[in-house]
Amino acid sequence: MKELASPSWHFEIFDELPSTQDVAIAAARDGTPGPLAVVAMRQTAGRGRAGRSWTAPEGNLNFSAMVRPTPAPLLAAAWALTAGVAMYEAIVAYLPAANRLMLKWPNDLLLDGAKLAGVLIDSSLAQDGTVDWVVIGVGVNVASAPRVEGRATACLADAGVAAPPEALAHNLMAEIDRWRDAPFAEVRTAWLARAHPVGTRLHVQTGGQVIEGAFAGLSEDGKLKLEGAGEAASGDVEIAGI
Repeated sequence: MKELASPSWHFEIFDELPSTQDVAIAAARDGTPGPLAVVAMRQTAGRGRAGRSWTAPEGNLNFSAMVRPTPAPLLAAAWALTAGVAMYEAIVAYLPAANRLMLKWPNDLLLDGAKLAGVLIDSSLAQDGTVDWVVIGVGVNVASAPRVEGRATACLADAGVAAPPEALAHNLMAEIDRWRDAPFAEVRTAWLARAHPVGTRLHVQTGGQVIEGAFAGLSEDGKLKLEGAGEAASGDVEIAGI
């Protein structure tokens, strides 16, 4: 493990870990004050949303950040959207054309319509119901794009972008610092400006059924809204035609 100094963060880099998320969660439970960033050059047991595995070949970014936010009630969608905006801003700096990137609710980042990166959020509440800690896991396809059945994937290298994982991690830390205590209304507005446009046709698989409809924005608490179908608290979202 290599430890690096950062203005406000404790930053640890490992040659290999089963999961950066598990290391960051363990540190949170052990009382580490944070903010802490954990990066692995290789990850052997990464996980994504809903318990899926996250494939992480060498050269891609495996990153988890543990923060202890200003005490506030937990808003379920807040950290997924905050992390998405921070991830977008950290990566868009490397691209000459920002319109190639797009956020997809609730936690994916697309490059030219293919999955480039994803976010996984773990959190814990204090006894008084406020947020004790949040761990933001980010996986970015930097050097290669693993094959995922039924889903298009992309990597920065295929777009002609060289983004060293360590430098990208520092960008992420700076953007998390920038957004983590922002009012949720501001985060929601920023997310909408970087996401699929209103009117985009979406397929949402939730509760064993598939709901189809036009994207109608986000509710005040960050739930996905579909025209004619109300709100979806969670689910797997696909953009029609991609």
